[in-house]
Amino acid sequence: MFRKIREEIDVVFERDPAARSAFEVITTYPGFHAVLFHRAAHWLWNIGLKWLARVLSNISPLLTGIETQSGATIASRSFINHA
Repeated sequence: MFRKIREEIDVVFERDPAARSAFEVITTYPGFHAVLFHRAAHWLWNIGLKWLARVLSNISPLLTGIETQSGATIASRSFINHA
């Protein structure tokens, strides 16, 4: 799990020259947060906890401003910038 999160952080550094530290990415990048929320919701969706996945998908935009559908697939190493 931590390896996947580290990979998500690395993607931000590769695609956003303004990113200065992992701490900054973890605390201030809504696109990073949205991808993490989506990955958790998608995992719940795939194991059959569809209601809980939908709840998480409805909480995510309140915190990030980015809406994703829990059944959708976001490719690995995706980055949402200027969300």
